[in-house]
Amino acid sequence: MRPLKLLLLLPLLAGLGGCNFVVLDPSGHIAAQQRDLLVISTGLMLIIIIPVMALTVLFAWRYRHSNNAAKYEPDWDHSTMLELVIWAAPLAIIICLGALTYLGTHLLDPYRPLARINHDQPVPADTKPLEIEVVSLDWKWLFIYPESGVASVNEVAVPVDRPVRFRLTSGSVMNAFYVPAMAGMIYSMAGMETQLHAVMNQPGEFEGFSSNYSGEGFSGMRFVMKSVDDAGFDAWIEAARNSARTLDRDAYLELAKPSEKVPAETFTNVDPSLFQAIVEQCVEPGSLCMSEWMVADDGSPLCGPLTTASLNEADFTVDAPMSRPHGTGLSPVRGAGMKTPTDKSWQATEAALPAPTQL
Repeated sequence: MRPLKLLLLLPLLAGLGGCNFVVLDPSGHIAAQQRDLLVISTGLMLIIIIPVMALTVLFAWRYRHSNNAAKYEPDWDHSTMLELVIWAAPLAIIICLGALTYLGTHLLDPYRPLARINHDQPVPADTKPLEIEVVSLDWKWLFIYPESGVASVNEVAVPVDRPVRFRLTSGSVMNAFYVPAMAGMIYSMAGMETQLHAVMNQPGEFEGFSSNYSGEGFSGMRFVMKSVDDAGFDAWIEAARNSARTLDRDAYLELAKPSEKVPAETFTNVDPSLFQAIVEQCVEPGSLCMSEWMVADDGSPLCGPLTTASLNEADFTVDAPMSRPHGTGLSPVRGAGMKTPTDKSWQATEAALPAPTQL
């Protein structure tokens, strides 16, 4: 299989001697499978492209004006064999590409837990993925390790051959988390959580960055991914625990302020509820989480088993302040005209409406 891959790679490598081939020579199992899809798809398309380019030159030479030996057939207009070749070959390639796309879409779904560490080794049944919470900020990356209670900025460490589950959100505008050596990019968006399952199979330091433009500091929004053995990972976690800085909500709000080319640093004693508060946009003191807003007039949840213990009438009075997520560039607004959960004035309005017409 490898000689075939190298053969198919030759057209891609032509003229690219000074480029970084990390996409074509990745260090993670997911990125390697994505590389294989790229190579196979390119090879399938070359089955058509190369003959067409060669035949273009051949026809131009064979039927040139000066070639009196070329057969002249002005009344020729059809060839069943030629039609079969012209239509069958592209159709077969489209079917192959469709099958590859279908399988790749499901097998390489970023939300899908890994089934294999590499081509030869399945994930052991008792293996628990390392969970890392990722927050994109202006213009830096925050990584939280909930199991260890530590966090880091612009630096992330993962053990070799251990599945990793990334949970991603944004404290500001939309970004795209991308480590070419590990896996394809995945977006991070404010008020939402996305996921990426991946694994690194080789030790080393690899570059990660945002692949979605997010403002003037975008070009410096890069981080280092350290792929280390288990002992090296434990040492990295221990060093983070000995950091002089802690990460509570106040520290996060300070960190979330726009800044460029921030050096790597670590934090200890991370607030365990911080990531969920960022997702629900309620880090700032006194702000309500999105799940707390999503309750019916009678106080029952509209969306799952949500708690309403922290709600009170003052939160829903007319002109009650409603905060915006930090870093969105939006000023705080006031909920003018907002009714309290006990206000039933809507019932009178509903009763005054005409009955629906039967069609």
